[in-house]
Amino acid sequence: MKHPIELLEHYWNFSEFKPQQEAIIEAVLANEDCIALLPTGGGKSICFQIPALIRDGICIVVSPLVALMQDQVNNLNAKGIKAMALTSGFGYDDIDRMLDNCIFGNYKFLYLSPERLQQDLVQQRIKQMNVNLIAVDEAHCISQWGHDFRPAYRDIKLLRTIHPSVNVIGLTASATSKVIVDISEQLDCISPQIFKTSFKRSNLAYLSLDCKDKHLRTVQILKKYSGTSIIYVSNRKATLEISSYLNKIGISSCYYHGGLNAKEKETQFRLWTSNTNQVMVATNAFGMGIDKANVQTVIHHNLPESLESYFQEAGRAGRNGEKAYAVILTNSSDKTDSKNKYLNSLPEIEYIKNVYKRLCNYFQISYGEGVDSIHNFNFKLFCSTYKLPSKLTYNALKILDRTSIISLEERFKNSAFIKILIKNAALFSYLEKNPKQAIVIKVVLRSHEGVFNHITEISVQEIINKTKLTENKVIELLTQLHKADIIQFESSKTDAKITFIEPREDDKTIHRISKIIKQQQTLKRKQLQSIFDYIKNDGICKSQKLLSYFEETDSSSCGICSSCLESLKNQPLTEKDMELIISLLKKGALSCRKIEVLTTFESSKLANILTDLLERELIEITEKNTYKLKTL
Repeated sequence: MKHPIELLEHYWNFSEFKPQQEAIIEAVLANEDCIALLPTGGGKSICFQIPALIRDGICIVVSPLVALMQDQVNNLNAKGIKAMALTSGFGYDDIDRMLDNCIFGNYKFLYLSPERLQQDLVQQRIKQMNVNLIAVDEAHCISQWGHDFRPAYRDIKLLRTIHPSVNVIGLTASATSKVIVDISEQLDCISPQIFKTSFKRSNLAYLSLDCKDKHLRTVQILKKYSGTSIIYVSNRKATLEISSYLNKIGISSCYYHGGLNAKEKETQFRLWTSNTNQVMVATNAFGMGIDKANVQTVIHHNLPESLESYFQEAGRAGRNGEKAYAVILTNSSDKTDSKNKYLNSLPEIEYIKNVYKRLCNYFQISYGEGVDSIHNFNFKLFCSTYKLPSKLTYNALKILDRTSIISLEERFKNSAFIKILIKNAALFSYLEKNPKQAIVIKVVLRSHEGVFNHITEISVQEIINKTKLTENKVIELLTQLHKADIIQFESSKTDAKITFIEPREDDKTIHRISKIIKQQQTLKRKQLQSIFDYIKNDGICKSQKLLSYFEETDSSSCGICSSCLESLKNQPLTEKDMELIISLLKKGALSCRKIEVLTTFESSKLANILTDLLERELIEITEKNTYKLKTL
């Protein structure tokens, strides 16, 4: 049997484990049930991937996010490790074939959603597999007290019934003691080994800065700390606007949001990870698989919805152990904006019932039917048809998705789905006679595996880039191939794809989840209030606030957060402070904003210093409203 460190070196090119990883791996290999709480960047996946590689058989990995599953599968396959993900979009025959491959094809990892476990076919095939470990990613989703509760997660214990002798590992980045107990009970653990690293980040300065002009303050921070940065914003439009603004003023920047296709995401990510661009401006879709150690600043332009999500996003700074900064920029409208976004847009039960009924009618699903039916979905057209407000309706659909009534898979422009319907020889015989169509298909064959076996998502933009054809021409050629029964082709001009998981039962369907919805909405209100309390610079150390929220006590203040710095402002100004300003003004007149950029002073302290220097008649204000040394 290979030693874990050998596999770590062979597949991941690391010579030593991160804190707790080796102990977790040893406990898993000793057949212990484990719950591992590791912070963002702590290397959770290695904790189950290495034991699964050491043991004979296949590891079942349950995950709530399609993108997360596909990302890990791609990474494993790139290492030569056989892995697959049963995401939505596969028909019965595809799933049947894929599960057979897991039984007979020497696969090491099968990723699936908790909803997949509800299918009889999946359960029956898993019974035939030589399962060596059950891994539950984002394990906090199993708890009704967790910040991302998904009721379908409670079906995971089915795996323990199917394979009672196989141990389980639950992994999460954050969980309270109440959630940990719930995870243990729901996964049917017996005396689980609990692994928890400290949430304390002594090298990370947590700052909340009140500012009228967030763009100006962002530029000041990026110029003062010129290392790699992430700026989190609340919507896709803002990623483009801020990235464009930074590039215009000479700060190299790229952007990332959920609406980009796979190729675009890869390009933007590479520009940032290779240090070609200093800044990544992103929505919270930018989070998966980020393992860049030298991030110096993480800036939030908008308030996050919870301290759980903030801790993970802020924690992407300073992983190399050097001084780093996690900054929330605030202004007078932020609390109102956050309440409108996270609370006022929460749909009531009656509204969710209305959206669900209209959704069923939209796809002409009869009462008692619809299970496993898959539909392309144009969200804007749906809202327009029934005159529904988009934000409230989107949140209602997300609740139906989270509670496993439907599966909502958002799609974006320049994507398509194809499957080649004829054998290889027949295909190339056809293409010889149709050279224009051949160009398109050859790009697909060279870029995507599996198109002969199952319906596969492809990038229309990639075909455009390589063939120099227009989008309309590419779609036209693919449509011709579809009509000739050469391929199965589905265009993704729709916003999303919806799969109905439960049969239509109207009010009965929603009644079953109403208690869960109310409980989660109450939790959201508490979480947002925790954010409001956190951003106050009230003299209470921000690091201690975070530690307290996650039930970890620490007696010492960090001394570097904005609350700690605020408490130092009442100390008298020093001659050294004034000498610094005077030395800058010796080179010429400067505006207050320019002085702030060139120093480390907060706005309020700088104002006090300038006022004192004016009173001493050491400096004066010019006609251009700048400061200069007073001439004698």
